[in-house]
Amino acid sequence: MSSEARTSDAPTVGEALVAGLVKRGVRHVFGIPGVHTVELYRGLTNSGIRHITPRHEQGAGFMADGYARVSGQPGVAFVITGPGVTNTITPMAQARADSVPMLVISGVNESRTIGRGFGHLHELPDQHGLMSQVALASGHVSKADALSATLDQVFAPIDGSQLARPGPTHVQIPLDIAGHRDATMQGEGAQPPDCQPQRSSVSDKVVADIRERLSHATRPLILVGGGAKTCGIALRQLAEQLSAPVVQTVNARGVLFDHPLTVPASPTLSAVRALIEEADVVLALGTELGPTDYDMYATGTMPQLAGLIRVDLCAEQLNRHPADLAVQADVSAVLAGLLADLSTASALEPGWGSDRAAAARSQAWEEIGAGYRAQVDVLNAIRDAVPDAIIVGDSAQPIYAGNLYYDHDRPGGWFNAATGYGALGYGIPAAIGAAVAAPQARVVCIVGDGGAQFSLPEIMTAVDEALPITFVVWNNYGYQEIARSMEDVGVPVLGCDPTPPDFAATAASYGIAHKATPAIPEEVALALRAVAHAGGPAMIEITTPKFVPSGQ
Repeated sequence: MSSEARTSDAPTVGEALVAGLVKRGVRHVFGIPGVHTVELYRGLTNSGIRHITPRHEQGAGFMADGYARVSGQPGVAFVITGPGVTNTITPMAQARADSVPMLVISGVNESRTIGRGFGHLHELPDQHGLMSQVALASGHVSKADALSATLDQVFAPIDGSQLARPGPTHVQIPLDIAGHRDATMQGEGAQPPDCQPQRSSVSDKVVADIRERLSHATRPLILVGGGAKTCGIALRQLAEQLSAPVVQTVNARGVLFDHPLTVPASPTLSAVRALIEEADVVLALGTELGPTDYDMYATGTMPQLAGLIRVDLCAEQLNRHPADLAVQADVSAVLAGLLADLSTASALEPGWGSDRAAAARSQAWEEIGAGYRAQVDVLNAIRDAVPDAIIVGDSAQPIYAGNLYYDHDRPGGWFNAATGYGALGYGIPAAIGAAVAAPQARVVCIVGDGGAQFSLPEIMTAVDEALPITFVVWNNYGYQEIARSMEDVGVPVLGCDPTPPDFAATAASYGIAHKATPAIPEEVALALRAVAHAGGPAMIEITTPKFVPSGQ
């Protein structure tokens, strides 16, 4: 029997890739087909994987990010070589900054041409090397029988099996390899999906050490980051047992909603810093202690953290800040160990706990100022009008306000790109990914008129998929936050007033409902309720006065 006959029924590498994704639990892919990925699509039709088509590869990456944050599973994007790859680098950088598991799968030119500079379509000098600078792992399938091992390589940092922070990974398949058939790949995907390995549990000795330190604290305090956003019940139990105020960074909002011990305000604020610095033992759970949370005003300072006990998956992160006790572990494992046998703090200082948390909330609320308070009032109205919604934000004024002070009613239901890498244009596609991941939830996307124009066409993807997303456009006719920043430091305001489109006409062209409203909480709530049962996407435009620089 000829070699051709023996392999004619074998899957192509592209088909084996899809089977490998199914085996590893992938159920959705965001991608735009192109000539360099045609073979990757061969096996998708009957795979059970749902393919969602964005309007731009950057949208594919941001959709994968939003999907991963809500589902807890890696978001997957299919992109072409060259421009498709470079268009996804920004979403990958955002995902890396926020520890979001994402896999970008791309084509690449034929093996014999890579790095030769022949001028082939979509050619890059070293695509693999370029992606390796952003991805936690970047794999190159050099031959057909290397596919399975390469998939194992790129899934290891994102499938929850490693004791490390997740992030983006990448795999590329050359054109001449993608359509190749090889009998050695017959078994790829034949097995049922693998069970997710569990991260290693923390030792009893370490848990006992943490427990001992907390039990002697007179002013215990808990800092919570995105690494603890799924631990709400255990966190509540621990906080109540210790009477410890709980300060939440942006990605942890919602984890302790409307609780007497909650402090849903930025540790950048002086009032919150004062609270933190009064503590004699600080337990930091799943937070990188980064300046976009702890020093938003770029003062170059951080709050002092007495008796710091730090728990994080990432050994590198633990080495970046001094701590009295640094524990590389999964936050949920540490909380479970602590709650198994934790006594109440023996000598809690009078007035600590809920009273001190309430004082910090009140002081922080005053500190953010009248302008930001008005915007948070609008956020509160949105939350109350659509309970248990997922609110996805772009870099927009109400999002900046909420990142300073806002309490959400759904754990993991408040996230945005205004911290970390800070990519503008994130909100619309990330909201689409979130809605795909949680089809029963209402998703609200809050985006400024400037940021909306980065990714406005992606709304048609929401229309195609009939996703229940309300796009809330905060229209202040330009980049008002930047204009104010320029004026504050004496720089003439320039380039901050791009003309926005007619959003009503835009919504009409997309075939979705549009309602305009002033930035009055009651009016915004009415508009939200009016479109909440639309069954698909809708747009609300909140209009505010245009910023006029002094002297103009």
